[in-house]
Amino acid sequence: MSAYKAFKAQVPIAWSPNLYITLVRGMPGTRKLHRRTLEALRLGKCNRTVMRWNTPTVRGMIQQVKRLVVVETEEMYKSRKENQEKHRALRPPLIVSHQPPTPATQSS
Repeated sequence: MSAYKAFKAQVPIAWSPNLYITLVRGMPGTRKLHRRTLEALRLGKCNRTVMRWNTPTVRGMIQQVKRLVVVETEEMYKSRKENQEKHRALRPPLIVSHQPPTPATQSS
């Protein structure tokens, strides 16, 4: 599943004092107004997440670039991060044994 579909598969946005905004599509090829809006939101690279207060100004900026970003509430963001941590399997430690080289027998 692509990152975009994974983000969109989350629960609908409920009211929250903080919004977590993630850039899921690249900026090349977008309008200059959209690029400036993303710069104002401090989103420079794909898959970067920023936390902003839920204000009418920020919601208006999100509305402008809604096809490029995914918005999550605090609960959604925390649950997604927990799921990602659970998904990462812990690898067993790599054990390397350094045996001293055995001396070769010399025959004359």
